[in-house]
Amino acid sequence: MSSAVLPARLVEFVGALRERGIEVGPGETVDAAAAVDVLGLDDRGRLREALAATLLRGAGQRPVFDAVFDLYFPVAVGAAEWAEAPPSTVFELRNALVEALAAGDEARLRALAATGVEAFGGYGSVGTGGEGADGAQGGGSARLSGWSAYQTLGEIRPDALLDRVLAAMRQAGDGPLGEALAGREALARIAAFREQVRAEARRRTAELRGRERIARHAVDPETELVTFTNASAEQFAAMRRAIQPLSRRLATRLAARRRRAGRGQIDLRRTVRRSLGTGGVPMRPVLRNRRPGRPELVVLCDMSGSVAGFAQFTLLLTQALSDQFSKIRSFAFVGLTDEITDLVRAGRDEPEHLATRILAEARLTRWGMSSDYGSSLSTFVEGWGDVLSPRTSVLILGDGRTNGGDPNLTALREIADRARHVYWLNPEPESSWGTGDSAAQQYAREVPMFECRNIRQLSRLVTDLLPG
Repeated sequence: MSSAVLPARLVEFVGALRERGIEVGPGETVDAAAAVDVLGLDDRGRLREALAATLLRGAGQRPVFDAVFDLYFPVAVGAAEWAEAPPSTVFELRNALVEALAAGDEARLRALAATGVEAFGGYGSVGTGGEGADGAQGGGSARLSGWSAYQTLGEIRPDALLDRVLAAMRQAGDGPLGEALAGREALARIAAFREQVRAEARRRTAELRGRERIARHAVDPETELVTFTNASAEQFAAMRRAIQPLSRRLATRLAARRRRAGRGQIDLRRTVRRSLGTGGVPMRPVLRNRRPGRPELVVLCDMSGSVAGFAQFTLLLTQALSDQFSKIRSFAFVGLTDEITDLVRAGRDEPEHLATRILAEARLTRWGMSSDYGSSLSTFVEGWGDVLSPRTSVLILGDGRTNGGDPNLTALREIADRARHVYWLNPEPESSWGTGDSAAQQYAREVPMFECRNIRQLSRLVTDLLPG
């Protein structure tokens, strides 16, 4: 890469990071440019670490950074080159992969990942003639549409090689502890190889379709910006790992706001009395002491369809914030409402199974799994209306899609009349409210409704809406 191209490439790289949720300011960009000027481009690993040190603010941003870095500062252009003859069949590649995984040879693993993508990852075609998909092959071949990591891994199946890798890593005299450590190391190496295949597929596809497009659509955003309704199992696992540090930050904010709220209004009588010592000038106002108790919180959540993931995460987060409230009561519904407070409290030990336990142990429906907001709201008011009081804040979690049923606005009004605050968090974009079978706009006219699609929005809403 020439020195004339480098500044523009660095600016494009920073812009891609911002689109993926990593906040990079002008100061950090200037620092990154200075680091590149000092270190140069000879050592790609050193360049990666220098840019990470100058641009990132938290360890959680590193996966996004690495994926975008591989697109804008690729390890190679076109097909990877081998110093020796590469494996020619999938069986030879898998045998070579076992040896590389057992030895922990990172350079050979990267080469095998590139070879696998080249051999098995190409898909589609957009015509023939001209140069090939990698820009280096002769004309007359079909031009590929892209490169697929999923397709490549489906052929190589690295997870199926675990026993062979362990056998190759096993040494004489290894006890149970040594075998356990070897198993953990083998799994980590296989996971790293899978990520190398994904990175190689993104790199090759970026050469065909453009870096900006692939960075926007093929690189997952930072965990805080992943939408609840589209998150994969791996992304939800990352979200669950973020609950404890997130809850600590939110608890600090709520506690600070409670301390500020404890300073009441000016006590006029005592202020005037104190001002006598300063010639009648109230230099030191006296405030009435307030002793606000911790509020009560009721969480009412839809556990149907893709909304269940959003509800599960929010339930775990509010439970982690339990010290900030005098009482938390949790309820779930699909077609009926049932209390799940004990299930949520117990679910802190096994958060990945919380939704399954709720659906299995709570009575949420008479038939099917289609949400019925009208019946659910009615069941809650009739069965647990007494949990609402002027000290209660209610969070309703759901998309408001009634499947054509009665939205039962009367029941929602009754909840709003009994509680101090009622807030509705909707995981769908606001542009979708009221479309199809959505009654979100009708509900939004009765109680405040907020778009809540990711962790960042949820954090802000919890801090702003819940009383401190």
